[in-house]
Amino acid sequence: MKKDIHPENYRPVVFKDMSNGDMFLSRSTCKTTDTVEFEGETYPVVKLEISNTSHPFYTGKSKLVDTAGRVDKFMSRYAKTRK
Repeated sequence: MKKDIHPENYRPVVFKDMSNGDMFLSRSTCKTTDTVEFEGETYPVVKLEISNTSHPFYTGKSKLVDTAGRVDKFMSRYAKTRK
């Protein structure tokens, strides 16, 4: 492996799926100020809306993630035009 090809801030970072709480450790240069305890160590954390553990394509389950009532708003509008 070539030396000195990675940036100086390339470090271990925990990525946390906020929809189901799943976390995994990887290396990244993402800027973050939050930290989390993971496997007995403290790491910087990057919060994700969705990952492979919650995405319907990877899980095989179809579920709607609705944070602001957008799906309900769409369904009510669609029901009016459908009549």
